[in-house]
Amino acid sequence: MAQGGSGGRVPKSGGHGGGGQLRLIGGRWRGRKLPIPQVPGLRPTPDRVRETLFNWLMGEIVDAHVLDLYCGSGALGLEALSRGAATATFVDAARAVNEQMRANLALLQLGPEARMVQAEANVWLSRTPATPHHLVFLDPPYRKGLVHSTCEQLERHGWLAPGALVYVEAEAELDPLPLPEGWAPLKGRVAGQVGYHLYRVGDSGL
Repeated sequence: MAQGGSGGRVPKSGGHGGGGQLRLIGGRWRGRKLPIPQVPGLRPTPDRVRETLFNWLMGEIVDAHVLDLYCGSGALGLEALSRGAATATFVDAARAVNEQMRANLALLQLGPEARMVQAEANVWLSRTPATPHHLVFLDPPYRKGLVHSTCEQLERHGWLAPGALVYVEAEAELDPLPLPEGWAPLKGRVAGQVGYHLYRVGDSGL
């Protein structure tokens, strides 16, 4: 994420400088600490939010193909891999995010099951994927209209498998979220300035 991301920037405006560590909270790498990129305002999605999210996702992660957009620290995609996801693709426009994520994937000795893409998410999503995804994490920069445009790209270009789950973090005042028609809300909460929500798209394919 260049200014936000499913690895987490809380808050999305201003905030603290980058640096520090991400602690994974579940699965095979539970308790593992990794460096996070030196990007102003970047902080991993808090442990309590991640714990809630992955409780929601229980039974949906093993063997899933995962897409982590505006990934930042990569916290959510890495948690998914730790808990048995088949693959994870991380996308972020920031060079510092790209470099640190590649280093962290190497530290975890990950191969082709995990890849980092340096790109603007909406530009990158304009292609057709080789494999549709079962689970998407979406935490774009605030107040740039990216939730709607990114979700439209996901649907238009075939990125979502039947019954895919899409997790969205956005500013709390963005209610209801501007999502494509037919996305079924499953769970949702607000923590301070941040709303976090889980949606099902179409019939379940997992």
